[in-house]
Amino acid sequence: MKQHCLSALLTASLALPCAAQPAQDDTPAAYTHLLPLAVSGKQSVVQLRLPQAVYLHARSPDLNDLRVFDASGAPQPFALRQPETESHISHSSLNVRIFPLRGSPADPSQVGLDVSTGSDGRLLSVRMRTEPGERSSRVSALVLDLRQGLVHEPPPLIDALRFTLPTGRQSYTGQVWLEASDDLKTWEAVGTAELSWLVNSDTETLSNDRLEFTARPLRYARLTWRSGEPVEFAHISAESPSRHDAPPPVEQLLIQPTAGKLPQDLAYATPPAIVAQKLGLQFGEASVVMPAALGAYRELVPRQVGQSSRFLFEPQINATFYRIVQDGKTRASGDITVPPLRTSQWVLRPQTPSALKPVLRLSWEPATLIFFAGGKAPYTLAFGSATATAAARDVAQVAPGFSATELRALEQASAGALRQQSGIAQRGSDASATSVSAQRRLLVLWGALLLGVAAVAYIVWKLIRQARHGGA
Repeated sequence: MKQHCLSALLTASLALPCAAQPAQDDTPAAYTHLLPLAVSGKQSVVQLRLPQAVYLHARSPDLNDLRVFDASGAPQPFALRQPETESHISHSSLNVRIFPLRGSPADPSQVGLDVSTGSDGRLLSVRMRTEPGERSSRVSALVLDLRQGLVHEPPPLIDALRFTLPTGRQSYTGQVWLEASDDLKTWEAVGTAELSWLVNSDTETLSNDRLEFTARPLRYARLTWRSGEPVEFAHISAESPSRHDAPPPVEQLLIQPTAGKLPQDLAYATPPAIVAQKLGLQFGEASVVMPAALGAYRELVPRQVGQSSRFLFEPQINATFYRIVQDGKTRASGDITVPPLRTSQWVLRPQTPSALKPVLRLSWEPATLIFFAGGKAPYTLAFGSATATAAARDVAQVAPGFSATELRALEQASAGALRQQSGIAQRGSDASATSVSAQRRLLVLWGALLLGVAAVAYIVWKLIRQARHGGA
């Protein structure tokens, strides 16, 4: 019996290594869909806004079954970056009214001003207060009116001035100092700049004709010189910045309805990787008004064994959807923002029973794929696997040291035609079944091993007991 138990223990121990099955290689052949990626080859880090096909065919709600391979099948490091609202600054040019201050004081900024205005408050003339006999035709400073004639409106926001030399003058160098005022009495320093226009022998001009400063409202300004000859510029324009927010690109999907789990409901099957941000309904009928709720089912755990599952409808939004034709014009309800919800189907429940079957319009913001193109081109984006685990990295591990601005400016890869690989889903199911079978065999073998150990322990205990009784 002792030999038999030891033999069983040895057999179980030898069988254990055979129970562990090697994992399937992570290659493009393991995924249902492939997208070829074209890159210029000049940049090491590139980006791709994920096409709709990725969201339609990915098997993982978190896009864990996403991979980037090079031409030899080697996986490439990649990260997923959620889209952000991008801000763009544009400038409009505003004409500036120029009032030269003539005279020759040591410091024009220390001299008072005589100001003349019209009945509407417009600035007509500005002069320096000087002693009799000190008047001169020489320009010593410039006063600028930036109100654009809008006397009673807030002054415009300005962040730069651009200068044009007087007619007939081609080269010039001077350092100017800019001050701002709301009443032409109290002045505040704004900025300084070295203005220059240099002309070479080929009459080509190299110029620095802008004075930049932090954006601020400007009603009046005074320009004085720290070096160089004061001149009356032919033209000065002010640059007024305006900010425009560009929302991230949006993808849309139209989903046909099917019967819901409850008679009054319509269900819309949703790919698992899509997290809707906006929902809307499209009607085929000319005039429709439908108050309804959009939400999802939650399965309730059966109270008794063998009892069928029950489902609870949980609304996410309540709205009135419509399409109305009036006086030859069509008005329709727009898309409604919904809270983030991962669901395999959306459910529509009208307030009153209806035979209408509207199409669900689903919108989401696709993520951006950032990958390190360090292998051999061409590259392939693979997705569609029920067994793949997450491979995305942090952005700092794919593009270390890159700022948000640099990430937005990365080269855009382009995706080719989608290729579907047949038989992958079945192989995935077979692999999953094989894995479950292997786990069961492993449990059986571990049970046999533990049984063998228990048998050996029992034999040893019996032998020790017999030895003690014999010795007694």
